[in-house]
Amino acid sequence: MTKLTDVARVAGVSATTVSRVINNYGSLSEKTKQKVYAAMRELNYQPNSLARSLQGKQTKLIGVIFSGVSNPFFGEMVEELENQLFSKGYRVILCNAADDKAKERDYLRMLMANQVDGIIAGAHNLGIEEYHQVGLPIISFDRYLSDNIPIVSSDNYRGGQAAGEALLAARVQHPVIITGQQQPNSPTNQRLSGYQAVLSAKDVALDQWTLAFGMSPTLKMMRIRQLLTTHQPDGIFCTDDLTALLVLQAAKQLNIAVPQALKVIGYDGTRFIQAYHPELTTIMQPITDIVTLMVELLLQRIADPDCQLETSYTLPIKVITGTSTAAIS
Repeated sequence: MTKLTDVARVAGVSATTVSRVINNYGSLSEKTKQKVYAAMRELNYQPNSLARSLQGKQTKLIGVIFSGVSNPFFGEMVEELENQLFSKGYRVILCNAADDKAKERDYLRMLMANQVDGIIAGAHNLGIEEYHQVGLPIISFDRYLSDNIPIVSSDNYRGGQAAGEALLAARVQHPVIITGQQQPNSPTNQRLSGYQAVLSAKDVALDQWTLAFGMSPTLKMMRIRQLLTTHQPDGIFCTDDLTALLVLQAAKQLNIAVPQALKVIGYDGTRFIQAYHPELTTIMQPITDIVTLMVELLLQRIADPDCQLETSYTLPIKVITGTSTAAIS
């Protein structure tokens, strides 16, 4: 983690001068102040009086950065994270980064300034260099952040395979996959790879539609209706459950019978989906197990920042079969 002495070295001044700039104490030239501020920005240094008073003690605070909690999957994951961390004596600072890189960067800096003991990150913004500089223990969910930050995921490749196998087993002839935008090094890309591998093995052509994760439900519905009317697929695999629910809704509006004329598979399998939409066949991610592993790894890093962890950890998925893929004789 960046120290005051590091700032002093880059700025070419004494640590005492840096302290005086931070605390606005004494008479200093504007040139000296600007040199110190520039060094702080370069090193992403966040002064914090609380941290100085703690003198190396833990804050018992964990930062949690996600795109948002309105999605049932992330809502359930954050709730499980808070419960597990609370039971271990930690409190959570929740940061809703949305699809805003600047917002995520600001939250990351805020967490550093407040000297949280560690961070669990699961938003999907790209190109945030601060993750390469942060000296805090960090665990990532389903996203590449830095070479030294472990990634915990469900088996996205096997999940894609399972979805493709389920559609072909239901005698689908013209399947479509609806994905979010593919991001570099993202484990979720493997859902498409696994699905495509199954189709290729059976000489079935890949038909892929991309709908941005942050697109509003209204705009997604318009695109899905267009897909159903112009492409006329008889099977659709959506790489998240909320999009799959929109497909079911659009099919109903267009008088397309499910599962007679259209088979639908989602991905995530939260408790909400299983309770309120048991008709949807979905690939379930083991949220409780994922959270348990992320918390375990983070606490290992907090206890020993130099402990050796794997670069990635993969947990098994499970197919939850509903009537949306039922074979019709």
